[in-house]
Amino acid sequence: MKLYSYVVTHDTGFAPNPFFGYCTLACCKPAIRRTAQKGDWIVGLTSKTKEKKIIYFMRVDDVMESFADYWIDKRFGVKKSNNEDGVRGRRGDNIYEPMTSGGYRQLRSRHSNGDAENEENKAHDLRGRRVLISETFAYFGSQSLPLPAELRSLAVSRGHRCRFPEEVKLEFIRFTERLRFGVQGAPECWPVDDDSWTNKCGRKPREKK
Repeated sequence: MKLYSYVVTHDTGFAPNPFFGYCTLACCKPAIRRTAQKGDWIVGLTSKTKEKKIIYFMRVDDVMESFADYWIDKRFGVKKSNNEDGVRGRRGDNIYEPMTSGGYRQLRSRHSNGDAENEENKAHDLRGRRVLISETFAYFGSQSLPLPAELRSLAVSRGHRCRFPEEVKLEFIRFTERLRFGVQGAPECWPVDDDSWTNKCGRKPREKK
């Protein structure tokens, strides 16, 4: 089992996207998406340099090997970016529609330039090739948790880390077992008058496995 740690530069509910009972990492962090395997864990931290906090963590429960697989999977149709589900709909991360001629069309989304595609973001996202899926996750967002002293080694300033001693991994698992899983707060960058993040948010206790 690998444990990945990185900084979530923009906590908007887009990457990761924790809604509809699944936490998905479909955009950004291409290196993690290329290499993470089922059973690995990912921890996203705040960008504050003095006191790192945990925005979310997820166990990789499933992997979509391509954006085309993600697009056609009925479970994730609700994650296609749209204007019909409040801010949550516009933060959808299922934004790459496969084209019959090959390649992908980028939907209007957090990574597009309005209705026009953002070629830089598109190239960056597609470098990851895969989409990571989790039903075993806790997302805290604006209610981010202080990183415990025993897990301070997870702190990272840029890029990501995935080489941790076994004792750190075990301490991390023990830490997660004390917490409630699911969505615990709105993303940091979220309108105060929009509560779409709470609807079917997936807040639930941890399932013992």
